[in-house]
Amino acid sequence: MLDIVLTECSFSGTIDLVEQVFSYMNNQRKGVIHRVTNETDVNVRLELDGSGESNISCGIAFLDHMLHQLSSHGLINLEVIATGDTHIDDHHTNEDVGIALGQALSKALGNRRGIYRFGQFTAPLDEALVQVVLDCSGRPHINYELNIPTQKIGSYDTELVKEFFVAIANNSGLTLHIRQLSGNNSHHIVEACFKAFAKALRMAIEFDPRRLDKVPSSKGVLEQAGKEK
Repeated sequence: MLDIVLTECSFSGTIDLVEQVFSYMNNQRKGVIHRVTNETDVNVRLELDGSGESNISCGIAFLDHMLHQLSSHGLINLEVIATGDTHIDDHHTNEDVGIALGQALSKALGNRRGIYRFGQFTAPLDEALVQVVLDCSGRPHINYELNIPTQKIGSYDTELVKEFFVAIANNSGLTLHIRQLSGNNSHHIVEACFKAFAKALRMAIEFDPRRLDKVPSSKGVLEQAGKEK
């Protein structure tokens, strides 16, 4: 009889927990940013509790490909529509997409209540292996250690990879560490990086059922960087 009572209590507690998690998810953690400058026009819409659906058009084919990876592996519904002065080069559009995406992420996370906050993942792609560790701390910082052997992947300038993640970190309030453990193919290295980032972010932004009603900080508060200006 005691076993039955304990089982029923455990089952009831599980149901309550599931309902609580779904209640938090139904708050629809979304971020929408429209950022316009003299150089670019960027629209970003994201839903953190998505299924990996995406609609990406930045005018930079390789960046589009990487953002599809972020959406798919992070299970984030993501729409990014951007136009810019790519007739000059890709720098402005690449950076401004990163800025807008970081701002949308910060807006969707809000006060970060109930999330795990920390995430890490090491992603392989053939010979390439890249580790990403991050903290949704509200304290922007990036340590970037990719050694990409070529200057271009197709027409994409590989030095823009760092600029993209700097923009993301500064405008979302992420503490972000990116380390290349192996690899000699530029495409593989960068794609492994984006996949590792997506998986680490997914881990960090998911809800911790043991403290759904609390901000994951001993201070009781996390800074909210990257507010839209």
